[in-house]
Amino acid sequence: MGLNCGIVGLPNVGKSTIFSAMTSAPAEAANYPFCTIEPNVGIVSVPDERLNKITDLIPTKKVIPAVVEFVDIAGLVKGASGGEGLGNRFLSHIRNVGVIAHVVRCFEDEDVVHVDNRIDPASDIETINIELALADLETVEKRKEKTVKSLRAGNKEAVKKLNAAVPLLDMLIDTLSEGKSARSIDFTPEQLELIYDLHLITLKKQLYVCNIDEAAIDCGNTYVDTVKKIAAEEGAEVVTICGKLEAEIAALESEEEKKEFMEASGLSESGMDTLIHAGYRMLGLRTFFTAGEDENRAWTFHNGDRAPQAAGVIHTDFEKGFIKAEVYHCNDLFELGSEQKVKEAGKLRIEGKEYLVQDGDIMHFRFNV
Repeated sequence: MGLNCGIVGLPNVGKSTIFSAMTSAPAEAANYPFCTIEPNVGIVSVPDERLNKITDLIPTKKVIPAVVEFVDIAGLVKGASGGEGLGNRFLSHIRNVGVIAHVVRCFEDEDVVHVDNRIDPASDIETINIELALADLETVEKRKEKTVKSLRAGNKEAVKKLNAAVPLLDMLIDTLSEGKSARSIDFTPEQLELIYDLHLITLKKQLYVCNIDEAAIDCGNTYVDTVKKIAAEEGAEVVTICGKLEAEIAALESEEEKKEFMEASGLSESGMDTLIHAGYRMLGLRTFFTAGEDENRAWTFHNGDRAPQAAGVIHTDFEKGFIKAEVYHCNDLFELGSEQKVKEAGKLRIEGKEYLVQDGDIMHFRFNV
């Protein structure tokens, strides 16, 4: 699975506007379909107040946040799976991401055209989901055809594995033919392993992003209600963002100006921060910290990683020569006020190779190379 989030949706729903605000990258955003052909890729800092608190208590020369990658993929249209609107190219871009952020237009604006000349979130979602399902259907059908041929000529071990895959392929074909996602099938871990190399788009986790206007910031609107209902049925998350307002916030130079603007607009938290956090979490990513006088830094690791793997995030030599890790949690630092007091309270631990790293750990690695 790719360690990035792909932003998808129909043309003119606000994908590139949201991407530009999130990354402060100049993605082309225009009032016509397919203004984005090649995907725009942006590395986004993950907002984390814990890193700021750590720096307040452990002063340093440099502060470096964790990052996550977002990819702005061109708008899909009905018929994309058959090549409409350069659909085949765009679908291949989606196949390479880890999580799908599906932007849905939940605002009215006569100056921004809609490809179907109407605002209908349910229809928009259905269009995208069907095209993704049809793209996966083609992939599965090709695999089944290849598998059947291999069964006639394979060795005993290969035949056993292939025979186990055929029922899963049939199940996928039935489901995808109805425009439903592969996510809707309750696969076992063993079954998922058998179909992993298909890299199915509709097996990826999906997050709905409602792009609203300023009038809907406080109370929402019926369009958002529709998206939330669909998401609830799918077990998907929903984030609400006013793309236009977020773009204005991103254009401001200082953090103080951004904070004042948000307060004036009635925003307690940036919708963009919520989206970034959601994508980071859904990718299975977590954060540990290193802290010292030269640098305080947030590092990204996979949920479930052990101490040597976390050390390898910093440098491969750290993982190869891992001996021990000095560990305490950032909450202990916040509560006690200094690293020295953390040590005095017995909160600093020495952990070995089997230690499961926790989100929010502050770590110092001992290694030998």
